[in-house]
Amino acid sequence: MKRFHERGHYDRSVIQDILDAGFHCHVGFVHQGQPFVLPTLYWHDEESIYIHGSAASRMIEASADAPLCITVTHLDALVLTRSAFHHSANYRSVTILGQGRMITDAAECAAQLRLMMERLFPGRWDRLRPVTPQEIKATRVIALPLSEASAKIRTGPPDEDEEDLAWPVWGGVIPLRTTVEAPVPDVTSLLHGIDDAPHCAVNPGTRDA
Repeated sequence: MKRFHERGHYDRSVIQDILDAGFHCHVGFVHQGQPFVLPTLYWHDEESIYIHGSAASRMIEASADAPLCITVTHLDALVLTRSAFHHSANYRSVTILGQGRMITDAAECAAQLRLMMERLFPGRWDRLRPVTPQEIKATRVIALPLSEASAKIRTGPPDEDEEDLAWPVWGGVIPLRTTVEAPVPDVTSLLHGIDDAPHCAVNPGTRDA
């Protein structure tokens, strides 16, 4: 980490906390010589981060046994100063580099998909229509080890030049927050009076600015 290296964190507990706070990531990969960055959902354990997709997905195809970069970012605040140059943001991010590994064993793939569902909606997997062998066959899971993971964090108030403080323009922090709101049922749930909607177990929230 070269720029603002003081914001870098390599402690696994810090990395895990940032991963725990979210479920959305961006995956960087190269397919047929063309770089791509695509958004997707993730889940993780203490050793790896996981993504999934269709067996026909170019992201999945390009991520197997190939260099991969996954990033997770939580934008916590906009930081305003008295010069355009020093405007910034408060954030928590994790960057993971490594070699993607495709999980090809059907039982292991099904177990990982269950872990993804349980992380977001605990207890829901067992209540769903059982997954079919055809669905497992059509789905791929990619694992990326956390061995080359680093975090970068910025918190707190503006940091600007002393001589700029006398300029008569507002400076400070505008907090941002991502929240999980009340579930909205579909037509079938309404027709059958099914009202036991789960709440998402992961809420990115925000850190104090």
